[in-house]
Amino acid sequence: MASIEIIFKIAGVGILTAVIHTVLKHAGKEEQAYMATLAGVSIVLFWVIQILAELFSEIKTVFKLF
Repeated sequence: MASIEIIFKIAGVGILTAVIHTVLKHAGKEEQAYMATLAGVSIVLFWVIQILAELFSEIKTVFKLF
């Protein structure tokens, strides 16, 4: 995955999560707003963990540390 694509995906999820959180909070559903925020953070964290796993795999390959 290209690095610029993942940046735009993360930004998109962040914007969407912020909008959903704001709408739900103004509607008086604060608990659901926090759950939506938690879901957005979880999705981005999952992507970052996958990218870090790929990075460590590449580092292992470069240094031949099997």
